[in-house]
Amino acid sequence: MTEKTSRSSGDANGAPVTLSNKPGSFAWGVLAQRHPALIRQVRDAFPYGRQQYEALDALLDEMTNGVIEPLAPAEHDGERWAGWGQEYFGRSWHDAPFLWAESYFYRRLLGAVGYFGAGPWQGVDPFAPFKQAELRGEAVEGELRALDALASVPADERAAALLRASLWGNRADLGFRVSAGEPAAGGAAVSALVADDSVLLWQLLPAGSSATVAVVADNAGRELIPDLVLIDHLLERRHANQVVLHLKPYPYYVSDAMTADVVDCLRRLTEAPGEAGAVGGRLWKAMAAGSLEVRTHPFFCAPLPYQEMPEDLRGEFKSATLTILKGDLNYRRLVGDQLWDATAPFTDLTAYFPGSVAALRTLKSDVIVGLEQEALDALERSGAAWRTSGTHALIQVRR
Repeated sequence: MTEKTSRSSGDANGAPVTLSNKPGSFAWGVLAQRHPALIRQVRDAFPYGRQQYEALDALLDEMTNGVIEPLAPAEHDGERWAGWGQEYFGRSWHDAPFLWAESYFYRRLLGAVGYFGAGPWQGVDPFAPFKQAELRGEAVEGELRALDALASVPADERAAALLRASLWGNRADLGFRVSAGEPAAGGAAVSALVADDSVLLWQLLPAGSSATVAVVADNAGRELIPDLVLIDHLLERRHANQVVLHLKPYPYYVSDAMTADVVDCLRRLTEAPGEAGAVGGRLWKAMAAGSLEVRTHPFFCAPLPYQEMPEDLRGEFKSATLTILKGDLNYRRLVGDQLWDATAPFTDLTAYFPGSVAALRTLKSDVIVGLEQEALDALERSGAAWRTSGTHALIQVRR
């Protein structure tokens, strides 16, 4: 892998930052295949005007044949991105750090469709049709019906099942499914956990506690619904006195959750019969009472690791009993999107985080830490693309 500058070659520990300039690698496939496919899907999903179509075509051409262009100085965040991208403008998209390039791609896509501009497409989520189709699909219908069977099981069994549902719901990533088949579900899910600190997670949140839990959401729809059901359980069984759900301030990574997506999911729950409807009703009341609060922060759409989070966000996480980070992107930002030795200690790489933190993630990118050597050896011998296929998952916790 070609080394660039100190920021893009690795940190003081020497772990190279993930780039996408190696043909055939997962990161290369995202930029070379998934992103162009997504541009075409967005282009076909709306009756945009000539300006939007031309801007989308120009972005596709830039990614395929050109170099990274900066935002116009007049853009509301132009100065911020000028600082973040000063080392990368003028290079091939594949030569910028993968985390930065992915994030900047979505910022440019929103700009192309007029999301931030003063015009008729301002504030129109270009990914909304994909999210809404999934939310109203048969898969969600079946998952809501399945809640009825959990209503009468013992609380500890229900808690374990809902935690697993929230974990494996992370497979419901619309961007991931642009270029990958949906992983198989079922009984193999438990054995596919490459790390499982769930016992420690529940130790940090004993029933009857006055805990505050921060949940940093990832995907909307089929992931956000089990996240909300888990949050209901935390509140209903008094594992938490308050839950703060952190969301993206604007569309990001195709399926990432915003406030509007929470509202859509709550409506989907409340409209459902049985236990799903009861959960939705309790959550609706919890939001009104303040025991469930939603917040957003610009940092959640920044191309930066959590180690560079601003002080106000650091203060929020410090005050929480536990922060739960959902999904692959949050994991990459938590430990650093670098090619770490997979046995590097999770606790060491997250020691900077201001408070106890848990990562719930299905594996959809190369970075991973905290594995036991024996488990790693077995995974490597399997010959499967276990790091990137979404068929394996982890629950990792640092007190």
